[in-house]
Amino acid sequence: MAGRMDHMIGESGGFELELPRGGSWKIGSRPALMGILNCTPDSFSDGGQYACSEAAVNAACGMVEAGADIVDIGGESTRPGADPVSVDEQLARVIPVIRDLRRRSDVLVSIDTRDPRVGRAALEAGADIVNDVSACDDPGWVRVLTEHSCPVILMHMRGTPASMQENTNYPGGVLNEICEFLEDRIESLAAAGISRERMIVDPGIGFAKEAGQNMEILAGLRQLSGLGRPVLFGASRKFFLGNILGDASSRGRDPIERDIATVAANMAAVLQGASILRVHNVPYTRDLLDVAEALRLAAEQGLALDALQGSGGGGA
Repeated sequence: MAGRMDHMIGESGGFELELPRGGSWKIGSRPALMGILNCTPDSFSDGGQYACSEAAVNAACGMVEAGADIVDIGGESTRPGADPVSVDEQLARVIPVIRDLRRRSDVLVSIDTRDPRVGRAALEAGADIVNDVSACDDPGWVRVLTEHSCPVILMHMRGTPASMQENTNYPGGVLNEICEFLEDRIESLAAAGISRERMIVDPGIGFAKEAGQNMEILAGLRQLSGLGRPVLFGASRKFFLGNILGDASSRGRDPIERDIATVAANMAAVLQGASILRVHNVPYTRDLLDVAEALRLAAEQGLALDALQGSGGGGA
């Protein structure tokens, strides 16, 4: 049993990604914890909660104190059916927050945007990571990523947030098609001169997926490890968890009631090799990671004991 648990926990191994402000970001056997900060009026979970810069920065600092390794800041909701937000509006929402947070904390900051113009401004303001739900399909990203040596998160999605739930048919299997899509995006950016070593992959839970497909992704998340890059898992408070909980009208349920279900899903993702967990509730996830780390260490100790006993060194 010890060998099986060691195989399951912390299998993500280790990755080291160069950062634009110097130094590097090391992801080891303990997954990184990414806190979500939506500077939007219409995000499905916390829209409008951080409408002003001071409230947003205070919330971000609270995440850091609670154990967040990264704060993911976005100025455009990408919930199903969401309308696009102009570049100017996104900049007005996120740039003051990034600048103020950078003055108060050295935490890693990711910018959640589909627009390379917003990405460039955010990196110049002090962000460290690009997180794009459209996997940097805008040609403008190549220049931004060339100018700024930052990690980049590539997520699987079809269409746009406004149309994605009309594109949920996967004849080749949802996991197979996700892996093919992400491999294509990795190769495309690599051909443009962006190092694979900077890339992180995200299967896009809830983006152009039905509830059952989200569960299929979670159950088979290890398949994405075959891409050779860190895997980000983001299921926090999403609608499919409400469906699992038996809420027939999950869209009307307060998303915060899905936090415990989120912890359960995230533990399953850790056991499947996830390297980064993107969440709303940082304290719950910190506790999850503490338990997962204790399990990993116990598994390692069990393997060491098995090896010692097998070599005849167990004593009389």
